[in-house]
Amino acid sequence: MNKRELVDAIAEQTGGTRKDAEAALAAVINTISDAVAEGDRVQIPGFGTFEKRERAAREARNPQTGETIKIKKTNVPAFKAGSGFKTYVAASKKDQAATRKARG
Repeated sequence: MNKRELVDAIAEQTGGTRKDAEAALAAVINTISDAVAEGDRVQIPGFGTFEKRERAAREARNPQTGETIKIKKTNVPAFKAGSGFKTYVAASKKDQAATRKARG
């Protein structure tokens, strides 16, 4: 699913316009991105957690030359799936449909 398909799915599920769905998706993405960039954790119960993790400095090897290079420490975005999301993905199609109805 690409962004356009996601926007269409949001518009269909909410009964709103494509423009409203696109604005809502952009707001969610921007809010999560800004919070994670500032070092905050964004937790969505039943779905997962977005956070910033520090990747330590390390040495790596250029596979073409065999030369050792140093890679500086850096921060990377990370997502950890919540138990509800994991269970939903692992479930059968029949169970997913029942879960979706229960969530509303």
